[in-house]
Amino acid sequence: MNIVTRRSLRFFSSASLVAMAASPVHASGQEAWEEGFSDTKEIIVTGEKEGYVAISSAGLKTDTPLIDTPQTVSVMTREQLDDQALQDIGDILRYTPGASIGQGEGNRDQITIRGQNTTADFFVDGIRDDVQYFRPLYNIERVEIHKGPNAMIFGRGGGGGIINRVTKSPISDRQFGEATASVDSFGAYYLAGDLNLPVGDSAAFRLNGLYEEFNNHRNFYDGRRFAINPTFGAELDDKNRILLSYEYVDDDRAVDRGNPAELRAAGDACSFADPCGPLAGYRDTLFGQPGTNRTTLQAHIVKLRVEHDFSDELSFSSTTQYGDYDKLYRNIYPVDAVSNDIRLTPVADSVTLDGYVDTTDRENFITQGNLLWTGETGSIGHSLLLGYEIGQQKSANARRDILFASSNDDLVVVPLADVIAVPAFTFPAFSRSTVSDLKFLSLYVQNQISIGDHFEIIGGVRFDRFDLDVNDIQSSLLLSRTDEKFSPRFGAIYKPQENISIYASYAKSFLPRSGDQFLTLTLSNANLAPETFENYEIGVKYDLTSGLSLTAALFRLDRDDQSILLDNQGNSTLSGSRTEGVEFQLVGKLTDQLQINAGYSYLDGQQRNASSLGGQDLRLFQVPEHMISLWTKYDFTAQFAAGVGVTHQSSQFATNDNSVRIPAFTRVDAALYYEVSEKVQVQLNVENLFDETYYPSVHNNDNISTGEPLNARLTVKFGF
Repeated sequence: MNIVTRRSLRFFSSASLVAMAASPVHASGQEAWEEGFSDTKEIIVTGEKEGYVAISSAGLKTDTPLIDTPQTVSVMTREQLDDQALQDIGDILRYTPGASIGQGEGNRDQITIRGQNTTADFFVDGIRDDVQYFRPLYNIERVEIHKGPNAMIFGRGGGGGIINRVTKSPISDRQFGEATASVDSFGAYYLAGDLNLPVGDSAAFRLNGLYEEFNNHRNFYDGRRFAINPTFGAELDDKNRILLSYEYVDDDRAVDRGNPAELRAAGDACSFADPCGPLAGYRDTLFGQPGTNRTTLQAHIVKLRVEHDFSDELSFSSTTQYGDYDKLYRNIYPVDAVSNDIRLTPVADSVTLDGYVDTTDRENFITQGNLLWTGETGSIGHSLLLGYEIGQQKSANARRDILFASSNDDLVVVPLADVIAVPAFTFPAFSRSTVSDLKFLSLYVQNQISIGDHFEIIGGVRFDRFDLDVNDIQSSLLLSRTDEKFSPRFGAIYKPQENISIYASYAKSFLPRSGDQFLTLTLSNANLAPETFENYEIGVKYDLTSGLSLTAALFRLDRDDQSILLDNQGNSTLSGSRTEGVEFQLVGKLTDQLQINAGYSYLDGQQRNASSLGGQDLRLFQVPEHMISLWTKYDFTAQFAAGVGVTHQSSQFATNDNSVRIPAFTRVDAALYYEVSEKVQVQLNVENLFDETYYPSVHNNDNISTGEPLNARLTVKFGF
């Protein structure tokens, strides 16, 4: 072998084995990998491939094939990201059953997985990445969506699931580079580069970079993003490896919180019995002010990973990550089309505006260690994992409300128009100013047990301790909260034959009352125990051929926070939810020329313990009952290929009051690919081919995003 030992390759392989779920080939062994991937450009460590000094983690923390994992995991590879010209997390989730994207108030990634909405359940190489921003994909090898509670592996939160991005890693045995240029119909463009340089026989340096300019169909929308990620990896000797990475992200873009719900006369409010729809006829209108509606982010992220092999059976890995984030978010946005606020007089054909400016400075320090032993006791095989995670998160957050001069209030009514005329305003007073300090310690143990050729059992438990101190400067309060929780996970797998697994699993997660950002505490929630999530799941994973995989799962996810809420009549209820559903995904090659990624999910998300209206239970918000996705690519020749994609979402409610319904939609995309030479490739992606009017994401009843009309993106790649 070149520089990487057999033991280290086996350790690295966990990431790639998961990635095979959504790659053009899904297989469970090295033979299938060599047959299906030998001609791809995927840079994924697996099996006996030589020359890699990469250190990557799928977050599973052991070298477990996906078919032997009792959990639903969807994966989007680098090849798929490039083929479909996917630019962000939201694009990915359109092709992920059981998951949908939220608007995120126009300044961050926000997702809903199995009915659970979150802004913080994001990871990079298995390490938490919870700051609120739009995550770039320029340096990503693949994106994994792990569904169901994941506290055993990832810690608090993750009640519905988590998203883990796996970054590109250095390769020691060859030098290569790629430059990509892309432009779309709106004038948005990006330039990206990927350069890999070997350093001697056992080390390599890799540099990824991105510059992009934003534009879309919305009036006054613009912005730019710059990112760079140098990474160095080396094998120090047969037993030790290191990887050092630094990433800088600078993001400056307009904030667009979409349109309000449809206009209604005063006294005819949107309701559960008679829900509103989105305001029509204003697809391109910014309900804010150019220049004021802005968000910026500067992030510095440093990561060091070390691996040591004590023997072929025993290894240790440690990852330490430090992140410094500076976030500004300033916006004016629609509150409702006809105000119900008692301070204002409703006016027909008007819209009510509100606004604020929010700043967050955060430092995250996380170190994680894993000791892995693989061996046998008699006829029983074991993969025993012992791990820890220690970290600290310091945040300073402040918010200042807007004051409109004409109303002398933070709300103002303005005429509805194609260009909204925003009256004079200032941001004079703080409505929130907090400094929080979160310290956490986690210890976990997991054992994967193989009993004969047909049965496997996975069991584990994690202990988490959270100490949160909050200085509420605005209210002159010092509040603290300590939580200690155990998160179990159990799974059983029956394999009637090597390419089929039938599994059942149980997992539990929790979320402290301070929310997923840990910015503040209040007198009312400081004494409340964490919310809990419990997931029961059965499923099957079937490799129909060495290049085609089918997965199916049936699950029930309960969220029970037991907090008392008051409705608008003053009646008290207990909150919580239950999501029951089924998911299917078919991924791989139907023929040598035809690739497919097809998915379907049915989600029945209901609010638990909430009062029913009209004899019907309230549904969970932003949870389409049916989601269907299909992407296919056909290679007509070695140089020419074409692709087509279809996504469908049934209607969904904007918030838990079920008073605004977002209509169902079906969107069709297409693509053409041509290889000019071995070094030059050209592709054309057409989004929303039939110019469908649709609403892809929402934040609340009056922040509803409008979908882009027909849009074409031309991309050219140069290899060197």
